[in-house]
Amino acid sequence: MRRMAVGLLLAAIALALGGPGAAQPASAPPGRLWQDAAPVAVAPELERLNAALTRLAEGLKGALVQIRVRRGATDADGDDGPRRAMGSGFVIHPDGYLVTNAHVVEGASEVQVRLASGRRLKGTVVGRDGRVDLALVKVEATEKLPVLPLGDSDQLRVGEFVMALGHPFGLEQTVSFGIVSRKGAPLQTATPGFDFIQTDAAVNPGNSGGPLVNMAGQVVGVNTMAARNGSIGFAIPSNLVKALLPELQAKGKVEWGWLGVRIDEITEDNVAEYGLPEPRGVAIQGVIPDQPAARAGLRAKDVVLSIDGRAIATPRDLQRLVAGTPAGKTIRVLLLREGQEQELAVTVGRYPDADEEKPKTPPAR
Repeated sequence: MRRMAVGLLLAAIALALGGPGAAQPASAPPGRLWQDAAPVAVAPELERLNAALTRLAEGLKGALVQIRVRRGATDADGDDGPRRAMGSGFVIHPDGYLVTNAHVVEGASEVQVRLASGRRLKGTVVGRDGRVDLALVKVEATEKLPVLPLGDSDQLRVGEFVMALGHPFGLEQTVSFGIVSRKGAPLQTATPGFDFIQTDAAVNPGNSGGPLVNMAGQVVGVNTMAARNGSIGFAIPSNLVKALLPELQAKGKVEWGWLGVRIDEITEDNVAEYGLPEPRGVAIQGVIPDQPAARAGLRAKDVVLSIDGRAIATPRDLQRLVAGTPAGKTIRVLLLREGQEQELAVTVGRYPDADEEKPKTPPAR
């Protein structure tokens, strides 16, 4: 028995040392393990496209900033929230004004802006609007800062190439490339009827507030949200940004107009409910008491046909028109009531701020 144990031990040692029966290493390949690619001429049109895209991306990064926010232990509603957050932004004025999303700086007790050069500056929130998700921030710099110009988003076409820039997941100075997929409403938003830009350029967490840029190097949108899988992104159109920035700078907020009604789209399914032979106008489902529409005499089942002579065909038309009307302005509302057209004068009210007590009945616009 002792002899057998010794024999087994010697056999194991022989195998470990590469004796008979031991696994042998594969023979090493001659020379290098890989093969270097031979020089290949890229098609001239592709080479020009590659060169143009790299030059464009490099020229845009100087005005791109990263925004780091510190928040208190609780938010305004008393709920526990993240203590720190990060987002993107870009400089729009050499004196240190920059644009980002409202949700990036919401509830911020401290805002830090990291420039493309690596410098960190204290940021001050000049104004923010949660409905469109836009914010204006100011930093004090000793020198003039590089800026990105705002283009005309109305000229943007579906299928056009665009770039989305930002700092997703904390990564610095990233660029994604895609096309404009659609111009319309985002997936989920309280935005009052404005068409956002939909793109398949990657927009991920941390890209919020970064620019969406066309091939001329002009900002056509501010990236604001994405589908959960990151395949669809949305951007605030630059022309809407231009319209809101003066009010954000002057008042610190946007005073949206509102009527205080719940509205409904008229379709083939509900056209008889509103006494119409065919779909036309926008229906009033309900009127909130003691709000502008109620004070002017609008009622449930009224159908709005036009405002100040401008035809209203969809709920988004009504939302957009009312939201863009200054509070206190009187508008002429042509409506259909029980088969008869009549016109009412309605003084537009101001949409309640988030921190104000809103009417208990859910508003539409």
